[in-house]
Amino acid sequence: MHTFPAPDGTLLAYRVEGDADGDPVVCLPGGPMQDSRYLGDLGGLAARAGRRLVLLDLRGTGASAVPADTGTYRCDRLVDDVEALRVHLGLDRLDLLGHSAGAGLAVRYTERHPERVGRLALVTPSVTALGVTIDGETRRETARLHRGEPWFAEAYAALETITSGHGGPADWSAIAPFMYGRWDDQARLHQAAEDTQRNDAAAAVFASEGAFDPPATRSALAARAVPALVLAGEVDLSTPPKAAAEMAGLLPGAVFAVQPGAGHFPWLDDAELFTAAVGGFLA
Repeated sequence: MHTFPAPDGTLLAYRVEGDADGDPVVCLPGGPMQDSRYLGDLGGLAARAGRRLVLLDLRGTGASAVPADTGTYRCDRLVDDVEALRVHLGLDRLDLLGHSAGAGLAVRYTERHPERVGRLALVTPSVTALGVTIDGETRRETARLHRGEPWFAEAYAALETITSGHGGPADWSAIAPFMYGRWDDQARLHQAAEDTQRNDAAAAVFASEGAFDPPATRSALAARAVPALVLAGEVDLSTPPKAAAEMAGLLPGAVFAVQPGAGHFPWLDDAELFTAAVGGFLA
């Protein structure tokens, strides 16, 4: 692990995957507020793109320190940490990859520092930062693509309860298979690790009041186009392709792609397809 100080003195950590001589891609994890370990090596993306992945542990997660002011867990305030990492790496501009909630942070960073962003890869992104909404029926339509799986009936019943506004912890656990293209042993292990990797207290602050300002973000991004890729997973319950496509439409000149058969973690479902799409864009 490598470390650097945030502007408020909090010691932040990151790990590196790939060739030390490759141009860096700063990777922002989702969760929100989950240890970057869940990203692994993104299916071998560094080798495919000939790049060096710099995977940041957001404050209070992984090897990064807990801040004195827990209000700094809010997404818009995390932008300063990303900027501090850019300075630490000695980069005039950086390429950013944001996964899930990390895409919201990547978008807010790009809004504030568009001149510092070379390329922007948003993988199965949270759409909150741009004000895109996802209704219950869109999620149910996406979930029904898994019809025929042995776990489908129980998981779909739980989803119905959640979308009606009455879901409890057991229901949220039951819908976990909808987050993956294949609910196999690898997916089960990946999902089980979340409990030890996520800072729930930080996650509760991440999207709190003031974290996002969609009209201002859309206006800022429309004013200065940054090359962007929005990659959706065909069966991703968290960010269905319909919502990801709407997000891409709000980013001038963005490339939109759907990975067939993929869920919310597309590098696990088919590393070759994932690295071809994202690696090609970054290269």
